[in-house]
Amino acid sequence: MDTVVLVLMLLTAFNFLLKQTFWKAIAVGAIAAVCAVFAGLMWPYAIEQSKSQIANWLGNQPLMLDTSVILSIEVCIQMAYAMLAVHVANDYPVKPRMIVMYRFLRWFPGLLIFPVLFSGLVYLIFAFPGTSFQTIAWSYAAFILVVIPCGRYLLLYLLPEKELRLELFFLTNALVAILGIVATVNGKTSAAGVSEIDWKALLGVIAIALAGGVLGLFWWNIRSRRKEKSMK
Repeated sequence: MDTVVLVLMLLTAFNFLLKQTFWKAIAVGAIAAVCAVFAGLMWPYAIEQSKSQIANWLGNQPLMLDTSVILSIEVCIQMAYAMLAVHVANDYPVKPRMIVMYRFLRWFPGLLIFPVLFSGLVYLIFAFPGTSFQTIAWSYAAFILVVIPCGRYLLLYLLPEKELRLELFFLTNALVAILGIVATVNGKTSAAGVSEIDWKALLGVIAIALAGGVLGLFWWNIRSRRKEKSMK
């Protein structure tokens, strides 16, 4: 369960950054400031959490069901944006109500990023005992303020085509929906789960996947540039 929740949080953060690639730089700076202030001000509530309390939350099936419903609603909204963006880009003329809906979905940042940021703050407080809570919180806020715009520019550099980003955005949200179902029914499976995580194997798989993705993107960029030169 812990691993599924961790993967869900990482995918939620990635989807949030990917959504920022469809925004203007000023809007990205504004949402980064909001997230940073949120992280900095949440330390009084973060210090009240305990590992046993978090474990009880993860083992509470009604709570996980409610969380899954909220997760599903947000995933549906984000997937609807991806499909509507393709529709608006390829259909003409576009109805005014479709434009209004598209603009609403485009500027909806997502609400699940805030629980993810709060979870990160709780983890940091546990990871650095003896350090001032305010120092940890505002250092974390400064990191968020920097990493959101930088992550956006990195994704724009790696994925310059909007259509490709929309497709990836749709697929990653679909994966979040599947993992949300897994997290909901995980406590009702008949087979006992493995509580220990092989971190070396997990990091190895992530490193291989990232290396393959980076090499594939560079190869795709090289081929695209060659095609453009041949067409000229």
